[in-house]
Amino acid sequence: MAEPLLDVDDLTLHITTPLGPAPAVRGLSFSVERGECFCLVGESGCGKTITALSILGLLPMPPFRPPQGSIRFNGRELLGLEGEEMRRIRGKRMAMIFQEPMTALNPVMTIGRQIEEMLEVHLDLSRDERKKRVVEVLAAAGIPEPEKRAASYPHELSGGLRQRAMIAMAISCAPELIIADEPTTALDVTIQARILRLLRRLQRERGMALLMITHNLGIVAQIGHRVGVMYAGKMVELATVERLFDSPLHPYTKGLLAALPYGLAK
Repeated sequence: MAEPLLDVDDLTLHITTPLGPAPAVRGLSFSVERGECFCLVGESGCGKTITALSILGLLPMPPFRPPQGSIRFNGRELLGLEGEEMRRIRGKRMAMIFQEPMTALNPVMTIGRQIEEMLEVHLDLSRDERKKRVVEVLAAAGIPEPEKRAASYPHELSGGLRQRAMIAMAISCAPELIIADEPTTALDVTIQARILRLLRRLQRERGMALLMITHNLGIVAQIGHRVGVMYAGKMVELATVERLFDSPLHPYTKGLLAALPYGLAK
């Protein structure tokens, strides 16, 4: 059996508090296969985002303590990698779409320049090749007039276009895995649907794996292959999307499904 692209095993994260270390993630285990969309679901505060940040080596330490357990990517252990070793993986082989693009994007740099920075760090391209690549990925992300938008600043774009710019940045170096942290939360439902269709199309065309972090089971139903349900820092249920909706096992999962509109829950 082929090794999964991403394998998280018994991940435990503690945060320092005035009363001592508190567990934020407790013994979390899951895997993401090549070309798969794995959804990590749970309420706010259950540990989804800090799990993603630990995979990318972006946890602030302190207040977090070094992670315990194992995070393997393409068979290579990531925990313990530092500095240049981790930077060669982050952005090039795995990338992240952050939850709020207005805070994730640099407000004093154009969209095109921010994508170019990624290309400068990870790919050996000339200046003209980088500019051409910027326009290509903006177009692939569904941004109209990509040459013009490359010269725009984040505040000059709508929320939907800023999110597409984040997606363009994430795919610019053709990563094997994209981690999407609630990429549609701040968008209206029409734009949400467009972003989800875009992510599905890019995943299919480019053969990427997608780790989708969300609290919205409607998104899971539309885009997911398998799903892990988190509660209070632990994985309480792991299943295919079909099995989860047809026969949930954990009381928390049943509660989440009971909160859905009748048609979707069925």
